[in-house]
Amino acid sequence: MTAPMLVAYERAELRPDTFATISEMAYREAGILLPPTKRELVRSRLARRLRDRRLSRFEDYVRLIATDQDERAIAIDALTTNHTGFFREAHHFDHFADGVRDGLLRRADAGQRVRLWSSACSSGEEPYSLAMTLLGPDRRAAAAFLDGDVRILATDLSTTVIARAKAATYPVNGVAAVPRPLASVWLKDVGDEARVDKACAALVHFRMLNLLGDWPMTGQFDAIFCRNVMIYFDDPTKAKLQRRLVERLIPGGHLYIGHSERLIGPAAEQCRPIGNTIYRKNPV
Repeated sequence: MTAPMLVAYERAELRPDTFATISEMAYREAGILLPPTKRELVRSRLARRLRDRRLSRFEDYVRLIATDQDERAIAIDALTTNHTGFFREAHHFDHFADGVRDGLLRRADAGQRVRLWSSACSSGEEPYSLAMTLLGPDRRAAAAFLDGDVRILATDLSTTVIARAKAATYPVNGVAAVPRPLASVWLKDVGDEARVDKACAALVHFRMLNLLGDWPMTGQFDAIFCRNVMIYFDDPTKAKLQRRLVERLIPGGHLYIGHSERLIGPAAEQCRPIGNTIYRKNPV
């Protein structure tokens, strides 16, 4: 790339009207709210795309994403915040281990179907934390899950983070929060990295999914994790998403949401709180 082009994209101005167009696109495509205070953040995150597409103005980039679906997806990916970690909000996994796992183990041992969903999985730490919690610290006792009709669906809007998640490999310091009894069984040291055990990783199936779009999967889930994604949505979008999530829970199934989130609208009427940001769908 020539020096003049480098200077051009670094100095490109994101005018308020152009920012408003990008903000409207982000809301329409992914429900992401971008108030005017986020204009510099958006400028910095999309400036790289101007460089890669050899553009010098944001106005040209807006025209590009209006017609180029692939580039529009890349722009949404760039604007998405992916902050996660193993056993983040650990009380959710404690509750799952103490209050949900035994029932699922009995069902798996009886040959019945078990389905879990990490609906905003980011780079995979959440679904792998869920998989390790489900399997427990005893590999032999986990056989019913490993050999049964058990699946963890892990979805995210970002294809970039899904690619990282599928690799199932993380820096050693990134897995420090994994409880030692689980880490000793389900994590393998590979040089200065840690890799999720193949049998554990095989439970998790990654798919790209826009939570505000169509959901191609069928059937219901025993538990759904949808954490720290609704903080970017307005109340109408939250209420619609929560209603759809609860519809996908079996009666008596569990919904885990982020520490600053709450259920509103129809979803709140169909569930009862049983812990800190933990909800159980009412039985039929």
